[in-house]
Amino acid sequence: MIISAGRRTDIPAFYGEWFARRLRAGFCTVPNPVNARQVSVVSLRPEDVEAFVFWTRLPRPFLPVLDVLDGLGTPYHFLYTLLDNPRALEPKRPSLRASLRTFRDLSDRLGPGRVVWRYDPVVLSNATDAAFHLDAFAKLAASLKDHTRTCVFSFMEPYRKIQKRLDEAAAQGVRVISPSAEEKQRLVSGMLEIAADNGLELRSCAQGEDIKAMGVAPGKCIDDALLAREFGLRVSPAKDPGQRGRCRCVKSRDISMYDSCVFGCRYCYATTSFALAARNRAAHNPDSPSLLGWFEPTPQDASDGRTSLLDLK
Repeated sequence: MIISAGRRTDIPAFYGEWFARRLRAGFCTVPNPVNARQVSVVSLRPEDVEAFVFWTRLPRPFLPVLDVLDGLGTPYHFLYTLLDNPRALEPKRPSLRASLRTFRDLSDRLGPGRVVWRYDPVVLSNATDAAFHLDAFAKLAASLKDHTRTCVFSFMEPYRKIQKRLDEAAAQGVRVISPSAEEKQRLVSGMLEIAADNGLELRSCAQGEDIKAMGVAPGKCIDDALLAREFGLRVSPAKDPGQRGRCRCVKSRDISMYDSCVFGCRYCYATTSFALAARNRAAHNPDSPSLLGWFEPTPQDASDGRTSLLDLK
């Protein structure tokens, strides 16, 4: 089993202590996002976990946990989001200087193949047009040269639930626009050239055939090829049926929860309310079996990893 930590929040940035305690316990609990009474017990024992995949934009607080992971011998790698958008879009993102330093430190420790750069999502606006992104991407790629092998990108999905936040960004002078086919072509072509100049392979994340036609191979964030190359793992290349149609990730089990990230990115689909996320973060208990709330398994559930109906304490 591959453990994803996680698509719905930044566990390395905000919940490293919880994760370390769950490693010691050997399991965690994860409520169904649409039915909180349906809870899965997920084993984190080394004999059950093939690899951990961490999604983050601020892994420095998590670095002490790597010693624990190394001691267990379980393979792991990082998907590291690194952008340089205006604060109107990313009001609480880490500083660029600190992010670059941490990225390089992490790569020096793990190797460039185990730190995948996510330039994601690409938000096109009056303040962040194709020229802006090409300039930002070139500077970041040059700074990360020899510290990563792969860059994954996607264009922002205009989910209805984020529209209010995009309107707030517009009030601050950043008005999101739908890119034309020509602007997409210009941007993707430029990114391909920049990536090649810096020894990077550019991949797309859950994009349409138009991006593939521009010369970008579709990527996998949970990637069987990476796991084979870096760790010699052989996992099924079959698509995870629980992910959206264009996603090519292989099967994994995500242990994160929605409404728990407090970076406040305007485009974030995993946070319905910044105020709720802040309250959840403040109420978080690192001793809990679950990231938010307290979903307690029975001894039998914890031993066999079954999905059961549990009550929120």
